Amino acid sequence: MKRGGRVWSWFWMILGIIYFFLPLVATFIFSLRAQKGILSFLAYQQLFNDSGFITGFSYSVLWGILTIIVGILIFVPTAYWVRLRAPQFRTAVEFITLLPFVIPAIVFVFGLVRTFSHPPFLIVNSPALLVAGYTVLSMPYMYRSIDTGLRSIDVRTLTEAAQSLGAGWATILFRIILPNIRVAILSGAFLSFAIVMGEYILAQYLAKPAFAPFLAYLIQEKAYEPAAATVISFALTWACMGIINLFGRGQQAQIAGGH
Repeated sequence: MKRGGRVWSWFWMILGIIYFFLPLVATFIFSLRAQKGILSFLAYQQLFNDSGFITGFSYSVLWGILTIIVGILIFVPTAYWVRLRAPQFRTAVEFITLLPFVIPAIVFVFGLVRTFSHPPFLIVNSPALLVAGYTVLSMPYMYRSIDTGLRSIDVRTLTEAAQSLGAGWATILFRIILPNIRVAILSGAFLSFAIVMGEYILAQYLAKPAFAPFLAYLIQEKAYEPAAATVISFALTWACMGIINLFGRGQQAQIAGGH
């Protein structure tokens, strides 16, 4: 019985890998057919010669990093305070964090444009509005990842121990709580980064440079370059996530060494 369960586990895992990677392999093969009759990297060469690709991807990486930073600064204190001091608001906060699932992005972006396109909140042309919008869209993933991390530690005991040693709230949050939920934060950061890299509506309607609008334009104008851009973006996105992960591990080693 145990052996049969293991076989089925391997079966479903292999099936999931095939389901995930087979379309990517097919896209990669298609991207190599830019030259008739032979397989070549012509589409990739033309793509890298297009300044719009580098600009769009670079800006999306920047928006993703800023979204992660803003999300950490907002949702870590919020989840910590709700869990420690205001558990009666837990249901209400969880409901609020689910709103991006039920409000269409197109409705959300038109609300942003209408609200922040006239005084006293004239910031529709500021990148801050785009980052704020991305932060809201990533809120369900970032907040719940942080909340799950807080559940795995004894928040109250750590807080009381730190206060008994004279630590302030900033010290407790950033030197005690944050390192202990770093893995949960990284999980939320990965999901937030992936959302920013693939999100089209906010960047398009707020007229900000990003990768998704460039890819949409490329699909309308080219045949093989969009497939190449998809493969490259997949690889670069995972590379950026790997860098975030390595940075997090380095921070953990530094914290451990400090103790």
